[in-house]
Amino acid sequence: MSDLILQYEDGNEMVINMGPQHPSTHGVIRFIIRTDGEMIHDAEPDVGYLHRSIEYIGEKCTYEGFMPYTDRVDYVCAMTANHAWASAVEALANLEVPIRGEYLRVISDELNRISSHCIALGAMAMDIGAITPFPYALREREYINDLLEELCGARLTYNYHRIGGVGWDMPQGWRDKVLHFLDRFEPIIEEFNRLITNNVIFVKRLGMMAPISAKDAINYGLVGPNLRASGVDFDVRRDMPYSVYDKFDFEVPIGQGAMGTVGDCWDRFWVRVEEWKQSVSILRQALDQIQETPQGDFWNKPKRLKPKGEAFSRIESARGDMFCYVVGDGTANAYRTRFRTGSFNAMQTIREYSKGLMVADLVALIASFDIVAPEIDR
Repeated sequence: MSDLILQYEDGNEMVINMGPQHPSTHGVIRFIIRTDGEMIHDAEPDVGYLHRSIEYIGEKCTYEGFMPYTDRVDYVCAMTANHAWASAVEALANLEVPIRGEYLRVISDELNRISSHCIALGAMAMDIGAITPFPYALREREYINDLLEELCGARLTYNYHRIGGVGWDMPQGWRDKVLHFLDRFEPIIEEFNRLITNNVIFVKRLGMMAPISAKDAINYGLVGPNLRASGVDFDVRRDMPYSVYDKFDFEVPIGQGAMGTVGDCWDRFWVRVEEWKQSVSILRQALDQIQETPQGDFWNKPKRLKPKGEAFSRIESARGDMFCYVVGDGTANAYRTRFRTGSFNAMQTIREYSKGLMVADLVALIASFDIVAPEIDR
């Protein structure tokens, strides 16, 4: 399907299918492109190729049994999806999490955020022709994968968080390994900036491309780095603090328009680079403060979980504000499960902001939103 081209009757436009197997759609997503030569007239997203009825599955599993499925809500940053489900059920069941468990959640979330941004930034650079930054970013992601594997036994879909805490405490010596990684990663961020972020070709390619104003970003429902790149100063971790985020000092990077216009593709790239730095800062504070917590007390395991009522949670995932809503009817299964994610809303902006771009620039626009397919099809 990705190679299908149909000529319009008037001979001036073509319809081109980009995807669902195209590597630069970042998943099995299809775009129906109307183009006159290289100029895009319309790019209609066609989703549904990865639909797995995950919300329906959440209503057929027990609360605890659904946790591994939440890894599939966003398999690039699965920890935050674990966290969203656990927090929603804990609010529903009025269950308190041990303080050490909260710190371990934050530590695992922020490591996964760095890892997710490695994929986003490396892939975006590669999508527009810069091959070298991608293996650089993957190298750092592999270090994080090793750390998370030592923490919970998995490298991608973790099933680490639990309703009431986390599954395991950090192993002996693991804290020092994380600190060692942070010590070597911080200088690499600056190396990455010299390599690609401030590269003159990269800047000229992305600066001024598809800028989204703060008003439009809010109206379209953009969240996370995509919202902040448009100059909207909002982060769930700071403005609606959950877990132990209120105990940390960190900044919220917002788009400055330094290489073009606020909210352009370069700003969306740059904000994620700056979030690397803030995640490093949060991790250092969390690793310092966790030493004050009692060892071994990381999971308040519920004996009987049959809550009734409704509750929700909001988690700042790598792709922004992840909303999880759950309704309990007094049985071991949820009556209703609902996830709201950042990628689905970001998809609707592509049709509007791709008009007038070149076909090659559509790849950069899609990549700048850091879209992952499982966040779209649930």
